[in-house]
Amino acid sequence: MTNMTFAGLGIGEQLVTKLGDYGIVEPSPVQAECIPAALAGKDILAQSQTGTGKTLAYLLPLLQTIQPEQKTLQGLVMAPTQELAMQIHREAEKYGESLGIHVQALIGGASTKRQLERLKVHPQLVVGTPGRIREILALKKLKLHTVKTVVVDEVDQMFQLGGTADVEHILRGTLRERQLLFLSATINPEIRSLANREMKDPLEVGIDPDQRTSKSLEHLYFICDERDKIDTLRRIIRHYNSARTIVFINNTADIAEVEAKMNFVGLSAGALYGDADKTVRSVVLRRFREGKIHVLVASDVAARGLDIEDLSLVVNLDPPIDSEHYVHRVGRTGRMGRAGLAVSIITPKEQFIIRKFSRELGIEILPRSLYGGRVIEAGDEKSTEHRSGNRVFNGNGNRERNSSEDKKQAANGNKDARLSGRQGQGPKETTKSNTGRTSSSKPSMPTSARKKDSDKDRKNKGAPKWLKEKRNKE
Repeated sequence: MTNMTFAGLGIGEQLVTKLGDYGIVEPSPVQAECIPAALAGKDILAQSQTGTGKTLAYLLPLLQTIQPEQKTLQGLVMAPTQELAMQIHREAEKYGESLGIHVQALIGGASTKRQLERLKVHPQLVVGTPGRIREILALKKLKLHTVKTVVVDEVDQMFQLGGTADVEHILRGTLRERQLLFLSATINPEIRSLANREMKDPLEVGIDPDQRTSKSLEHLYFICDERDKIDTLRRIIRHYNSARTIVFINNTADIAEVEAKMNFVGLSAGALYGDADKTVRSVVLRRFREGKIHVLVASDVAARGLDIEDLSLVVNLDPPIDSEHYVHRVGRTGRMGRAGLAVSIITPKEQFIIRKFSRELGIEILPRSLYGGRVIEAGDEKSTEHRSGNRVFNGNGNRERNSSEDKKQAANGNKDARLSGRQGQGPKETTKSNTGRTSSSKPSMPTSARKKDSDKDRKNKGAPKWLKEKRNKE
């Protein structure tokens, strides 16, 4: 890899110049392995952790082999999510423009009619999601018999999101002579089985298969009670002062609540919903990239394959469901050798999950604590606790205060309770008892109904109008 250049790999002068314009002068390991083989027309099954330059590893040779003078579809790239497909489309346009190559996006959530109109200019390269591509094929507005190269990016996510049936249907519509490239952060038996069915003598490319996450990525975790997670999140974001932060949660229904609380404490936040339409998601991502939103709250489905420049902090407000999801979440930062930080906020009962990820991924996830606005090693709170009355989250996830603060908090709590009790008293219906005293009687709502309404109000707080209407209908 020493002194390796794109020109030395076979990339043409125009593309090399364009790469230099964006400060890309040296190929990454996965690019050095894939580009020569792709240019030679080989089928490729490539595995490499996220953030290693897989997109350019297949996009550069694909663009170079397309003949722009032919107004026929020659290349097809499929991605599991709208966001990833849009990113690939932007990269393809950026590098293909200088070659005279027209690139068309076929992405779910966008206007089908408008996409059909744009297909009339006969693009040489189509980038899209399998569902929308299959939909256009059913309308007989897209023909695949001239396609020479098919790329399926993030194949493992394609399986998890249920898009493989569409992929197989699309592949059956292409010629057997076409070149096929699968790229993924992980290779499982299902992917290998699909590759064996569809590929001819595929070249397997594996870059550090045991290194599932970037070496430039630091992994930390903080322990606190469930009720303190939002406050811990606020303090972590304030402390590291990252220009952009992605916060991952497991339950989509909680996105609006977390977003609203982040905005309430003065952190400019936006939400990325998996079931929102393409326009809404595109606007949120654009504002995040431009720095108008500093905190992006998202679920796994909404943030698959996101590539955000200058993203140095990823926070798991909820632990991922497994190590594969952990890899993809933290892979949003620490890309292409840049420094990145992955933080998980967990309860004491969730510690075993972190230990499991550490063991399965072969990485060190270090415990940390917050004290007096600083991040310290877990267990160091005791030595500095007497210096300040600030709240401490200790290694067991419990909150500790000194005696003076306990008394102050207790007094304030009793005062708030009295005020709350007074404010909560509405108009009363009074009745006379046999003793002559008046007593109040107020019909009460069943506890289960009150809790249901409270949960509904909490989840709707801060949610966009379209989501509130959707939940109310449900």
